Amino acid sequence: MRDYALETIKRVEFIREVLASSNASGIVYGNSGGKDSALVGILCKKACDNTVGIIMPCGSRRNYEEDKKDAEAVAKQFGIEQRVVDLTQVRSTFLDAVVGATTVNDTALVNIAPRLRMTTLYTVAASENRLVAGTGNRSEGYMGYFTKWGDSAYDFNPIADLTVTEIYEFLRYLNAPESIITKAPSAGLFDGQTDESEMGITYKKIDEFLLTGKVSEEDKAIIERYHNASHHKRKMPVIYGEKK
Repeated sequence: MRDYALETIKRVEFIREVLASSNASGIVYGNSGGKDSALVGILCKKACDNTVGIIMPCGSRRNYEEDKKDAEAVAKQFGIEQRVVDLTQVRSTFLDAVVGATTVNDTALVNIAPRLRMTTLYTVAASENRLVAGTGNRSEGYMGYFTKWGDSAYDFNPIADLTVTEIYEFLRYLNAPESIITKAPSAGLFDGQTDESEMGITYKKIDEFLLTGKVSEEDKAIIERYHNASHHKRKMPVIYGEKK
């Protein structure tokens, strides 16, 4: 297990260095009510008092209920300013506008919310001289379980090297709300969705693979299939004249 007292000090220092080098006056992040955003919010608040978490419901009932409640609990406990930007109608209007240009499939549909949230965060950041903090973790990164140009878009990320297992350990060390730690991980993109059921593998097994390399051949096949299929998400766009 990591020394989370030391990890806190080092990550807070990292955030402060990023802010100083950019001449930004604050931080904004998406306060989704999940484990990753909770940890990012807590660390950012420790580093910069001018940290704002944006709660951005977008279509899913869970966004308005469980997730919003948990997001508010984290903000209250750690003194983080919170704001709400309801994107449900924006999403609906966008779909109405694009329907004449294409038939939107399920993959495109679920990726709209993360991209609208990214646009919201950067609008707030540009308006208030803030940096956008990323909330993706190592496990999701390896699996490609994120939206390209959605939640993968940020100015800095203080937790990208941490597995989900380590995220939970860190949150327990920081005494985060128990509801954040015990609920099933979910991107909240549609009702009933959970990360592990969608991927067909648990984060525990993914983390065992990342941390020890020890995993069954069946689980390894799932992990490598996701990793290989999402290679493009971890690379900058291909440019003519560049070596691949």
